[in-house]
Amino acid sequence: MIDRRQAMRLAALGVAAPAVLRVTRANAAEVTLKMHHFLPPVSNGHARFLKPWADKVAAESNSRIKIDIFPSMQLGGAPPQLFDQARDGVADLVWTLPGNTPGRFPGIETFELPFVPAKSALPNSIALQKFADQYLRDEFKDVHPICFWSHDHGLIHTNKPVAKMEDLTGLKIRFPTRLAGEALKALGATAVGMPIPQVPESLAQRVIDGCVVPWEVVPAIKVHELVKNHLEIPGSPTFYVATFVLAMNKAKYQAMPADLRAVLDKNSGEFAARMAGKVWDDQAVAVSDMVRKRGNTITTLSVEENIRWRKAVEPVREAWLKGMKDRGLDGGKLLAAAESMIAEAARA
Repeated sequence: MIDRRQAMRLAALGVAAPAVLRVTRANAAEVTLKMHHFLPPVSNGHARFLKPWADKVAAESNSRIKIDIFPSMQLGGAPPQLFDQARDGVADLVWTLPGNTPGRFPGIETFELPFVPAKSALPNSIALQKFADQYLRDEFKDVHPICFWSHDHGLIHTNKPVAKMEDLTGLKIRFPTRLAGEALKALGATAVGMPIPQVPESLAQRVIDGCVVPWEVVPAIKVHELVKNHLEIPGSPTFYVATFVLAMNKAKYQAMPADLRAVLDKNSGEFAARMAGKVWDDQAVAVSDMVRKRGNTITTLSVEENIRWRKAVEPVREAWLKGMKDRGLDGGKLLAAAESMIAEAARA
């Protein structure tokens, strides 16, 4: 039989148990989000933007939001499928390049035209976010965009020196966006499209002779170990950038409690675009210094050659404007708006 003292002890445990459960539930995440992207966890985009951003969201939600990040396509699929993974709910959040699916997002291509974007990622990213808020809502209506941004100026990295247009003739160069590929063709190179995870093996096996990527991504895919020559295109506007989007499944966002949506909203838009842009700019300096100290050759395109390149790629802009008109879109209006927003952001 249970004596009175045992009965009281059991009763006390019974009263305490719900409190323990309540504490456990209070400390558990109410919403867990899966974030998927294409680069390894050592990449600067993952380590210096996505993870700090996810940690900030978690902290400001008092750990009610948890974001698990899956780099290197760990949830399956290929980089060009990332946007659809966010749309369809395979992942809750994705970091992807709209340019991975050429022609699907024509409006955002405005920022990827040759010699339109600024050299620095920060003004480009601020301008792109404002541009997206005004002009790209319909283009990205299938997801809930967290933010848009671009990297800083892209360079041409090759296994032989390039200092003028003629040096590109016959070189097989990997391009990241449709318009960068068209610009490379206009300069005489053989443009080869492929997702960035394929670049290291393709360089090692001499399937390609080089690639165009910004400084930030160079260490993650070991470009500085696979080629020894790097061509800087000086000044603004610059030769090329690629645009990015951090996109969320729309149904997942809408199903969250209002106060947790507010945490995401606070860390979205221009705030997140600025955060990303600063990372890319800071890493451009750090990586270029590392590559220079390694003994690789960094060449800067001359002013005269820069003028030649800009003239050579003019047909790319004209073809884009015609293509936009054929689709019933006012490319001239978008281009004027983009250039104005970039200039304004660069002055700020």
